[in-house]
Amino acid sequence: MNAEKKKELLRSLKFLLFSISAGVIQIGTFTLLNELLHLDYWVSYLIALVLSVVWNFTLNRRYTFQSANNVPIAMLKVALFYAIFTPASTWLEHFLTAGQGWNEYLVTAINMVLNFVLEFLYDRFFVFRDSIDTNELAKK
Repeated sequence: MNAEKKKELLRSLKFLLFSISAGVIQIGTFTLLNELLHLDYWVSYLIALVLSVVWNFTLNRRYTFQSANNVPIAMLKVALFYAIFTPASTWLEHFLTAGQGWNEYLVTAINMVLNFVLEFLYDRFFVFRDSIDTNELAKK
């Protein structure tokens, strides 16, 4: 395996591990809000999603993509992704849980997998495309 492929494999693994940690934050937050505070399902989902996005963006920008790009611009690009993904996934969550009787945790897991795949591709090829490996960690 050549050096570039190894670097991309490592980048993918980092993204996976940070996404898992964001997933733990999302599920933990969702569970607290849904089970203990009994908030509406979509409110619990939305708050949990926002917390996990901020966590995931921060870690992946610094360690996975090692980007020195402008944080507000990168976050705006990520916000654009979530401006589409959040309503679509919230609608899917509501449709499958309230409309079809699916288990809330199963539907949340499905949305998390969709989020993982779509966000990696979006981040890799749009948000950080021109700034990968430009921060101080990449230069060491």
